[in-house]
Amino acid sequence: MLLIMHEKILFITSSRIGDAVLSNGILNYLLTLYPDSRVTLACGPLVTSLYEGVPQIERIYPLKKRSWNRHWIGLWREVVGQKWDIVVDLRDSAVSRLIFSKKRNVHSRGIDKSLHKSLQNASVLGLEQAPQTRMWFSKAQTEKAKSLIPQDDAPVLGVGPTANWIGKTWPIENFKELVSRLRAENAPFSGWRVAVIAAPGEEAPARELLSSLPEGVGLDLIAKGTPGEAAACLARCQFYIGNDSGLMHAAAAAGVPTLGLFGPTHPEIYSPFGAKASYVRTPETATELTSYDGYSAVTLDHSLMGSLSVDAVYDAVCRLKSES
Repeated sequence: MLLIMHEKILFITSSRIGDAVLSNGILNYLLTLYPDSRVTLACGPLVTSLYEGVPQIERIYPLKKRSWNRHWIGLWREVVGQKWDIVVDLRDSAVSRLIFSKKRNVHSRGIDKSLHKSLQNASVLGLEQAPQTRMWFSKAQTEKAKSLIPQDDAPVLGVGPTANWIGKTWPIENFKELVSRLRAENAPFSGWRVAVIAAPGEEAPARELLSSLPEGVGLDLIAKGTPGEAAACLARCQFYIGNDSGLMHAAAAAGVPTLGLFGPTHPEIYSPFGAKASYVRTPETATELTSYDGYSAVTLDHSLMGSLSVDAVYDAVCRLKSES
């Protein structure tokens, strides 16, 4: 009788959407290498929906932050009684060191933090190149995306004009001008519809962009569901432009041609990763934008990306579109 082995994998990833998406490359690598594996995935509650469509997932454990690191104690109690074949810990937690596993891969202090995040993750598995990344969608997520972006002859440009920090948010007036120019007659996206997407709490500027579009052009994806549902919507777009955010990373991972806009953050570490992904940044580096008297990321109340011109972004869009 043939005995089929099902590798038990514990995969501990991020609480943030962007970092979680960038870890999908090595998760996909493991799932391809061990197609019959059974995976327990631990991540922040915000990103659990990103993994609802992974067929090998046996359990998703939401790591809800608690005082005194009690969330890690809770995870340890859940997994300590099992024998694992592979543990991958991108959070460098004590949990991965206090359970039995045949193989242990930890994002430790020895990892070169100056590398792109996808390469940092690859090095955790001892890989010299970052594996192809991807997204997974459940049937329900796909159906919701179809309802929000119905099939049509007109292609869809996805635009993410917001972010979770105002400093890295390109001024909404620039987004409005850019989209108008891109949709003009004989322009790269003439005749395209525009899907405006934003997370809950970031609605106001996104609605300003949506309301500026001609009737029948805009698709409202503003605060319309979970991150997994939003990513499924992005996968139905034919091009995506947006600030440095989790949505940007999800679009790139879904294989959509993606242009990320950068200023006071670091594209060398967090640029969108994928075969059809690129970025454009301010003339100043992140250090130059934030090195002034009185700067505080916590109290900042304005964009630091005003020096990124509409012309520069327009040209970057045209280059990427011609290459995709």
